[in-house]
Amino acid sequence: MIDLYTWSTPNGRKVSIMLEEVGVPYEVHPINIGKGDQHQPSFLEISPNNKIPAIVDRDNGYAMFESGAILLYLADKAGKLMPSEYFARMDVMQWLMFQMGNVGPFFGQNHHFSRFAPEKIPYAIKRYVDETKRLYGVMDKRLARSRYLASDDYTVADVATFPWVARWEWHGLENGLRDFPGVLRWYEEIRARPAVQKGYDVPEMGHAIAAP
Repeated sequence: MIDLYTWSTPNGRKVSIMLEEVGVPYEVHPINIGKGDQHQPSFLEISPNNKIPAIVDRDNGYAMFESGAILLYLADKAGKLMPSEYFARMDVMQWLMFQMGNVGPFFGQNHHFSRFAPEKIPYAIKRYVDETKRLYGVMDKRLARSRYLASDDYTVADVATFPWVARWEWHGLENGLRDFPGVLRWYEEIRARPAVQKGYDVPEMGHAIAAP
């Protein structure tokens, strides 16, 4: 059993989708980041960086923070969504790190400056929208020749990236995902997965995944 401390953000959704995909039972503990729950001392004990998501594995008492690390832990625990062959594993690691080091940070800054910043700064908005489009292009080229990001098998790299792409409406794309047919095909396929639909709405708030 996993205790999942999370909120309805792309990083939080990575882990709840992963838990649904691999079939590991879990209990949800909502951390309302809008109300500052992430700064509570009890949460700090689990997540030293005061960020969601975090988990505690009741099977061994082990606590983890950082969404990418949690995905790898759960993949190893369940023996799913991560290949054992060395180079196939490295392919998955590359695309997982691509999400962690590029898609997450740049899409996140796009969200901030385009939607939430109290002052609209044209330079910042253009910078992050342009980089978001470039990253979509990188994914689109990959997905033109591969069913999923790392290979023709669905892996943690796809689980990690999907919740960020699911906010495509926030990204300043003139034609939505239609300019990126490989991403669009990938997105529609993953969006239809029952585990993704269930895990996306954790904590339960009635959130539906946007149709392209």
